[in-house]
Amino acid sequence: MEQLSGLDATFINMETRNAPTHISGICIYDQATAPGGKVTFKGILSNIESRLHLARCFRQKIVRVPFGFDHPYWIEDPDFDLEFHVRHIALPKPGDWRQLCIQTARLHARPLDLGKPLWEMYVIEGLDQVEGLPPGCFAVLTKIHHAAIDGVSGMEMTAATHDFEVEGKPEPPDAPWVAESEPSLLELGIRATVNNVQQPFRFARILSEAAPPAIRGYMDAAAARKEDDEQVAEVPRTRFNGRVSPHRVFEAANFELADVKQIRKRVEGSTVNDVILATVGGALRKYLEKHLELPREPLSAFAPISTRTADQAGSAGNQVSGMFVTLHTDEPDPVRRLEKVYRTTQSSKEMSEAVGARSMTDVTQTMPGALAGIAGRLIARTGLMSRLTPVAHCVVSNVPGPQVPLYFTGARMVASFALGLPMEGIGLFHAVLSYNGAITVSITSCREQMPAPSFYAQCLEESFRELREASVE
Repeated sequence: MEQLSGLDATFINMETRNAPTHISGICIYDQATAPGGKVTFKGILSNIESRLHLARCFRQKIVRVPFGFDHPYWIEDPDFDLEFHVRHIALPKPGDWRQLCIQTARLHARPLDLGKPLWEMYVIEGLDQVEGLPPGCFAVLTKIHHAAIDGVSGMEMTAATHDFEVEGKPEPPDAPWVAESEPSLLELGIRATVNNVQQPFRFARILSEAAPPAIRGYMDAAAARKEDDEQVAEVPRTRFNGRVSPHRVFEAANFELADVKQIRKRVEGSTVNDVILATVGGALRKYLEKHLELPREPLSAFAPISTRTADQAGSAGNQVSGMFVTLHTDEPDPVRRLEKVYRTTQSSKEMSEAVGARSMTDVTQTMPGALAGIAGRLIARTGLMSRLTPVAHCVVSNVPGPQVPLYFTGARMVASFALGLPMEGIGLFHAVLSYNGAITVSITSCREQMPAPSFYAQCLEESFRELREASVE
């Protein structure tokens, strides 16, 4: 039995019907590479079953402490049923991209069962008319609660279920799996009492360590802004800063990773992530301008940062912090926007390093569980975040992936996308994945805030094209 960290527990406490806190990945496969040219659902079940030992979250479920007096615990589920988690559906004909997006959004919108291990997998067949893909492809949509996984450990889970060759075989487990019985109320009560007595002292120690560098980082960042002669304006509100509905939309834009790397050469020192942020800034500018809603002040994004260390590889849960980045939506020139984004990310990285991302993660871990749980539930259920001044207008999460082909039950992965978690106050999520020479920007949003996601995908494509053309002159 292992207790959830403070950050992991936050994703449980903050969950509401309108804003479930799971993430999803959808991969598309060409089964022509599989033995016999066909993948069966029975074969997929057998493949997943042989790999359950490679990712802890597969068979772990949460046990809540009564009255929320402490963070929940993970236990090995004694009632684990693989066929509850792996499901099989098909698109109606013709089986095109739009149908896949609609079905994906509907599946992603449904909350997970918190009484079971926190994941579901949907095998979706019938993708016969998706442009650029051969007929007979199938997709696998995997939903995982954010309490169990972050972006980096999500890629580790992908590694657990995929191979580098058609007939790859997983390594056998070192020891047989053993289920755990649920702890008694008395045991949970004793643990909660001890933790809530100890945590305030740990909280004070870590806060004292984090505060001095945080102050220095703030002063350095303020000086950098002054040198750049940038004025800090009031944060504007957009359509993405209100309350979210329980309904979701999904879309994606695809780019060549080689083009992204070529663009970044235009601004010395800039990264792939800077190019994507500048592209998102241009897309938001186009989308809001079309709706006559573009503020004069620049919009900003929250960008998660992994704090996972080498010795934490393979562990479940979240090891993340983050930074806020100005997207410079007020800048019409794409290259100048990239230059400004680069300066902003450099300043944000310096601030994050000064504060100490690990220290800020530790602060969430040491906050007393009862206090953290009450605060999280209160914020979520009152919709407080949607009424406050926006902290950001969207999320841009970038997770690098493998640059070689992967195989699932013998079928070659031909495309990979991700879906994030729109929240109260930030209803637009960009998930950036790179795989085998391609990079995708996947869009998840509230249907009421973005009723036409295909138009926003076009805005992303146009923004990228303008940046590419302006960068290779």
